[in-house]
Order: sequence, then C-alpha cells, then structure tokens
Amino acid sequence: MHTTITSCIDKYADEFTELSAFIAQHPELGHEEWEASGRLKEALTRHGFHVTSPVVGLPTAFLAVYKAAKPGPTVAFLCEYDALPELGHACGHHLIAAMGLAAAVGYQSVVEEIGGTIRVYGTPAEETKGAKVTMAAEGLFDDVDIALMAHPYYAYERSGQSLAMDALQIEFTGKAAHAAASPYEGINALDALLLMFQSIGLLRQQLRSDARIHGIIKEGGQAPNIIPDYTVAQFYVRSADRPYTDELARKVIRCAEGAALQTGCEMGWSNYEYSYDELITNEALSDTFTRQLYRLGVREEEIQVGKDHGSLDLGNVSRHCPAIHPYVKVIDEKHLLHTAEFRDKAQQPRAYTGMLLGAKALAMTACEVATSPELLALIKEQFQKSVGGES
Repeated sequence: MHTTITSCIDKYADEFTELSAFIAQHPELGHEEWEASGRLKEALTRHGFHVTSPVVGLPTAFLAVYKAAKPGPTVAFLCEYDALPELGHACGHHLIAAMGLAAAVGYQSVVEEIGGTIRVYGTPAEETKGAKVTMAAEGLFDDVDIALMAHPYYAYERSGQSLAMDALQIEFTGKAAHAAASPYEGINALDALLLMFQSIGLLRQQLRSDARIHGIIKEGGQAPNIIPDYTVAQFYVRSADRPYTDELARKVIRCAEGAALQTGCEMGWSNYEYSYDELITNEALSDTFTRQLYRLGVREEEIQVGKDHGSLDLGNVSRHCPAIHPYVKVIDEKHLLHTAEFRDKAQQPRAYTGMLLGAKALAMTACEVATSPELLALIKEQFQKSVGGES
C-alpha cells in the first residue's frame, strides 16, 4: 500500500507543486484567502471529494470528505493557507496547503481497500484568529480518529510542544489638555500605558521560564502638545500550559489596573484574537509518522527532538482528537520561519520536493494507523490519558 500511495502522489506531483506555487505567488491574509481556498476546493472536487464551504460561518474555510464503501477510521488532513502581513508566505503555509491536499489524495488511493473516511479541513487564519479554534469548539473534530499535518522547516523535527496563548488588548482613557498651557487639567493615558509596560517588565523576574509576554503600542497619542486621552496596547501572553497562561493574563490585567489607578485613567481590556491551547502531541501517532520518514530515506540522526516554535491553533484540535504537528525539512540552509529568507527558499524546487515527501509520510501514517487496530487503540488510549477523556 505504501508503494501505491507514493506512486499516486508522484503521479500528481506537478499539480500539487503548481498549486503550492500559485498560493505562494498570491499571498492572502487570514480570512481573505479567496484564491487559495478556491484552488484547493477545485482540486479536491476534481479528485472526487465532496466539498462543503463555508464552514462554521467562515467564508474561506471548507471541509472536503471522501467516504470509502466500507467502514473504517476517520482521518483528517489539515490545510493552512494564510500569509503574513508584508512578508507573504514566510511561514510556508503554501506548502502546508498542498501537503495536506497531496496526502489526502495519496491516502485516497488505498482507502477503498482499507475502509473509512478522509476529511480535508481548510483552516484559514492560523496566524491570527485561527479557524481550528472555532472548528474544534463546534465539534468538527470530535469524531475524528487522527488529525495530521506537518510544517515546513529547515530541519526534521518530531511533533513536540507549542505554547498556550492569549491575545490581550489594553485600552486607557484619560482626559486631553494642552501639554504646555494647562497639563494639570489633563489625565495622561500614555503615562498609564508606560507604567503598565514597566510593571510587566518588573513582573518577569517572578515568572516561569516558559512564560512569554510581548506587546506593542498601537495608539500612543496624537501630538506632543496634547496630553493623550486614549492609548492602546496589544500583547501576546504565552506559556507551556493553559492554566498558567490564564494566570499570566490575569497578572497582566492587574498591571494595567494598577497603572489606571495611579494615573486616574479608566482601563478596559479584551481579547483581540482567539486563545490557543498548547499542543498535546500523541506520541504513538508521532512515532508512526517518524517511521514513515525512515521508510522514505530520512536518516534517524536527521530527525531532531520536537521544540517549542510558538503557538498553534492545532493545540485546540489536539484536545478533541489525537493529533501531531511534526516539522519537515524543505530547505537546506538555516533560515528561520517568518523571515524573507525562508519565504524565498520555500519557493524553490527543493522546497516542493520536501513538501511531497512530507505528504507521502502523512498518507503512509494514515495507512499504518488505519490497518492496525492495535496501533489505533494505543493512540486512543494515550489520547484519553492526556486529556482526561474530555472533548
């Protein structure tokens, strides 16, 4: 079956590469990925999938389904296709999109023999208001046996951890006044904002080593000779687990409350993006993917231990079904994600070769799990232990 899968992906390699290159050359921001989602839906329809769009009220989200004639496991392949502001596809989502498509088509070539259902989830806006958060909350993954995706990188890495994350917006409202003639008549909202930043800086000494708090000033005033009456800051608050991230968010809000009290400002806060939970890697599923890399010629010493690369909306999915998020080598130089250098290298022939290898490994993983009841049982047992049976 593995030979059938790899032959199928090789057969359509040009199609998958051309689609990925098109997405790379036409970058679209989150929830604006009209061309990318459209191309993916067209391709899935051609390959016999039934496509539903929009999904959970999101216009550029979709769900494509292919059901075999006989029953079997439900396997999900996840596609991302949003770009970064100004940088374009510097996170390689054009490769993730085509990798998910290619993996689904590759697995489709054997699923009639195995039995079961293939689902391809089109998940917009991973970089901001990730659609996987909404999809998971709406129960779209509750009946999935395994969820698979891989991320492009400069090295191979096992599926590891990600950071839980909250996106906090802090607003201060004061009172404007002439900064030279009558500053004493004003209430300085910028002072409150700066005091909050200082408080957060002092807070860092008492935080766990996995904590991350980083923010920017979105609005800091209108002119030097006007006491600012309104200021806004946005923060990402992260840690290795959801409970501590919730605690960090409360600490940041208290820093803001203290600054408001000191300056006489009014303070408000909100979540300007969705909260992401930490990724719970299913180790049995991760081991299965790693074995497929070996079969495809990747040497054991090439595969690194999984690292924390920030936050993923797949973390929310991993609380509803067994999931993995390994990294696949697509460039040979050490360029980091979210850089122009990675973006440019990720559009070279070498990157598309790596993309196709990742797709083969994902499809072969699905095949091994679906044909081994013992392995699937182990995966589900680990999942239940990791989430306490909640979904």
